[in-house]
Amino acid sequence: MTTPDDEFANIRPYHDDEVQLVLNRLAEDPELAQAILRFKFPQLASTPLIAPLLSWLVRRNLRRLLGRARSVRDVQLYVEAYMARMLAKSTDGMSVDGIEKLDPDQTYLFVSNHRDIAMDPALVNYALHTRGMNTVRIAIGDNLLKKPYVSDLMRLNKSFIVQRSAKGVRQVMAAFQQLSRYIDFSLHQEQHSIWIAQREGRAKNGIDRTDPAIIKMFCMAKKKERPFSEIIQQLNIVPVAISYEYDPLGIEKARELVMKQQDGSYAKSEFEDIHSIAQGIAGYKGRVHVAFGEPLQSDLADADAVAQAIDAQISRLYRLFPSHYLALEALGELQDIALPDFDLRYRAAFNQQLAACPEAYQHQWLAMYANPVKNYFNRLDGPTH
Repeated sequence: MTTPDDEFANIRPYHDDEVQLVLNRLAEDPELAQAILRFKFPQLASTPLIAPLLSWLVRRNLRRLLGRARSVRDVQLYVEAYMARMLAKSTDGMSVDGIEKLDPDQTYLFVSNHRDIAMDPALVNYALHTRGMNTVRIAIGDNLLKKPYVSDLMRLNKSFIVQRSAKGVRQVMAAFQQLSRYIDFSLHQEQHSIWIAQREGRAKNGIDRTDPAIIKMFCMAKKKERPFSEIIQQLNIVPVAISYEYDPLGIEKARELVMKQQDGSYAKSEFEDIHSIAQGIAGYKGRVHVAFGEPLQSDLADADAVAQAIDAQISRLYRLFPSHYLALEALGELQDIALPDFDLRYRAAFNQQLAACPEAYQHQWLAMYANPVKNYFNRLDGPTH
């Protein structure tokens, strides 16, 4: 007979007794050292005489830093210190709303909009941790874990794996069943909250919509035992809206959307996801805002109703910055929406960001920022999925 832990061993986060072994493996991983080298010293990473020495220095520094950690909490405390420095360097401040309504003794299934691979759950975790609450376990797709060191790093930081690469109906259903059981096990047996994005993939067009299939997956573990509304109530779903004044990957997202329109598809490069993670962490974001909603009520009839309830809260909670209104103005679509009063420096900053975007991608770039305003005022047209 397998234990629940055995059942989830291939997807769950690492446990404390596994941390040291994984950290030792990371410290000796040449691919991780090379990735750090490419990020911090891009011009020197391929220099034949210098790169080997720098790679050795990177691994030595990794051994020194990682050797201090003995538990998942130790790892997260290191991440906390890095987060504080990163927020100071790459943002103009972080604000949080609604967290005071959460009960520290309750577990929650946080469902948020999704704009950045690493930063979305990191901001939620940072908001919770700095207010004395437990951090969450983070759902992350296996499409982002093509390198073993990336998988190790994520699972050390309380991430669990969503197996999006599953093929065939039977394999996909088995993966969803396992994921549903793990979420239920984490929430109700281990008393550990969860963060998951409202749909697969980031909302590159700025339109935040919950995929009802995600809601159906949540319920798979218990659907034969309890009515749908009771399952939803026990999941304790809390919508979360995460807003960035500026997206560090805005140009890249606009470029991808343009290429999809022109070619019908878009093929990612080998290291594109890793680059997106690094750029999303280090790139300039302006102001950022995290707003926690209220737990969903139990009188929701089906997955579509739950998805709509999540969307309604996220739209209401989403912080609209001057950049969003200025994008709508630049598109000539303000119409009856009044442009809020704000300091002229915000217009100058917006114009500077827009000028940095190649002209061929500017319409999509502007739409990405304008769509949250249109969504808030219910002026989105056409399909949103």
